[in-house]
Amino acid sequence: MRPPLWHPPIELSDHEALIIKRIKRAKLFTFLRLNRSFIFNDEFQEELATIFKDSTVGQGPVPPAQIALAIVLQAYLGISDDEVIEEMVMDQRWQLVLDCLNCETPPFSKPTLIRFRNRLIKKELDQRLIDRTVEIAKQKGGFGSSQLKAALDSSPLWGAGKVEDTYNLLGHALRKAVSVIAARQGRESAEIAELAGAPILNSSSLKTALDLNWDEPEERQNALSMILNSLDSVEKWMQSQFGCDGFEVAKETLDVARVIESQNVTFDSQGVPSLSKGVAKDRRISIEDPDMRHGRKSRSKKIDGYKRHILKDLESGVVCAVALTRANTPESAATLDLERDLKFQNIHLTELHIDRGYLSSHWVTQRDETLKIFCKAWPVRNSGRFDKNSFFLDWERYLISCPNQVKVPFEPGKIVHFPHSECTICPLRANCTNSKKGRTVSIHPDEALMQELRARQSTASGRLDLRKRTTVEHSLAHIGHWQGDRARYVGQRKNLFDLRRVAVVHNLHVIARISKVAPIQPGIELNSLTG
Repeated sequence: MRPPLWHPPIELSDHEALIIKRIKRAKLFTFLRLNRSFIFNDEFQEELATIFKDSTVGQGPVPPAQIALAIVLQAYLGISDDEVIEEMVMDQRWQLVLDCLNCETPPFSKPTLIRFRNRLIKKELDQRLIDRTVEIAKQKGGFGSSQLKAALDSSPLWGAGKVEDTYNLLGHALRKAVSVIAARQGRESAEIAELAGAPILNSSSLKTALDLNWDEPEERQNALSMILNSLDSVEKWMQSQFGCDGFEVAKETLDVARVIESQNVTFDSQGVPSLSKGVAKDRRISIEDPDMRHGRKSRSKKIDGYKRHILKDLESGVVCAVALTRANTPESAATLDLERDLKFQNIHLTELHIDRGYLSSHWVTQRDETLKIFCKAWPVRNSGRFDKNSFFLDWERYLISCPNQVKVPFEPGKIVHFPHSECTICPLRANCTNSKKGRTVSIHPDEALMQELRARQSTASGRLDLRKRTTVEHSLAHIGHWQGDRARYVGQRKNLFDLRRVAVVHNLHVIARISKVAPIQPGIELNSLTG
């Protein structure tokens, strides 16, 4: 059943005006109370209502605008679902926004909040919350152009799942499978573990049950054999139990254990297992969160979880789109998701300010003439000798000339080898190369762009343009403040939802600071948000 449109009062009551007067720091409550009817206009409410079935059967659902406001406030304060329900009854600021002053029961329950969030995610309407704030920023700030000048950056988001080594990952999967079967059958996990031939699962921890000297390679190998034998035993026991309830979920967990085995274990010719050397591509690191991965933000900074990416409009200051990728995914892959979200906003990217991690993105490699890239170029060095900047590239004939005017053909993405015979007799050899085979020059796949970037950053105006990107770093810091450094949810999609609603909180703060935005209710002064 579709919910009714929500039309809370626009004018402030005396009680509401008193509450607003008492709010000193968390100004978002004030802003949302004064502008809720404008943000959630009838058109937007009708769009949100599509997550509900159009039926005359059943109890009428809560207006989606009311729940959406609660979801935004939840991200603003970083609280749990239980705390949201509590705040609606205990905190007058929440009641002010949700139009339920002095209520003794909350306007909706925790299950309603969870169902709405899940439906919002399923219908991809969490992105529409960002789109709506972008629309408002354009209307109220006078940013009507469809030409987008944006900056893009990323930061780490540590996963909520527990990161474990191979032994504990296998043991965790086994223990989870046994506990699922036991819970469904109303039996103790220890009983199921004994019946399945995996008594090592009955100790407080797997390594306690094994009780080995982990410094000895042979004992570590024996431990791995015991764990894999337990895995085989549990699988065989499950296959022998016909018609037992709860085995499907347990089998999925054991399938995860087999994936972990394939990624981390190798067998010799005698069938003896050992841990693989190195790290498998796309290695799973958590049982509870299947999307978490090992990754790096830089050479020295490791991540276990995700990377969050934000695309910020440099003119209006709002975040237009966000993306969440696994930590082992290159930064450049995020632009595909960002581009998909931008399509709903009917804007065209004309300037992109990025760091070098995004230079291989499709926005850069497949750009047209209308998109201008701002980024620091990769440095060129040659130990004090002639570097690449000393060579001239003829882009019409695809010839490269050395400082001694020797010309050879080049291809983007390839290495140019100058003739050994020419380098041997070259009078400039001492300043060029000490290689016996002659000078080589690496040509970047997009060398023309690299030349453009190096030329631009050599000028004062070019360096000023590069500094514009720092504003997206500030926005990332604000979003990190609200979202935190550790993921709230398990799984990539739910954490993308969380990132999107935090971006909405950021954008609402930006809109509130736009000088042309006036409160709906006359006579109420709205200061900049500081909370």
